[in-house]
Amino acid sequence: MEKLIEQFSFGLFFWQLLLFIAVLLLLRKFAWKPILDAVEDRESGIKDALAAAENAKKEMQNVTADSERLLQEARVEREAMIKEAREMKEKIVTDAKDLAQAEADKMIKQAQLAIESEKKAAVADIKNEVATLSLEIAEKVIKEQFSDKAKQMKLVEDMIGDIKLN
Repeated sequence: MEKLIEQFSFGLFFWQLLLFIAVLLLLRKFAWKPILDAVEDRESGIKDALAAAENAKKEMQNVTADSERLLQEARVEREAMIKEAREMKEKIVTDAKDLAQAEADKMIKQAQLAIESEKKAAVADIKNEVATLSLEIAEKVIKEQFSDKAKQMKLVEDMIGDIKLN
């Protein structure tokens, strides 16, 4: 019985080995290549996906860097525009103040000239009035003094005396 078990075991082993080799050959011929191709396809797909993910990551970093750069440029441009607007406002205000001051100075100068002109006209009128009154008074005085001969002589002597003193 031992022999039978030994033979049976060896025969069974032989047939199992033979069937295993046949299955391996069949698998190699019909399944192994498609399985390896599928594994290689999957491996290349994974590599491509990883490469695409890496490229997408780099692209995202570039886009982020570009957007940060554009945002910074926009901030700088905004600050420049605000600064320019402030400078324009200050210039406009300064120009308006200068113009208003110039207009005020011009109006004051015109008013001073008008006042001076009116003052000169008033002084001239007063001088004319004083001269007219003086002439009238002098005329009355002279008429009165020339009516009497003694008074005329005394006036002539006083005048000559005044001339000698000067």
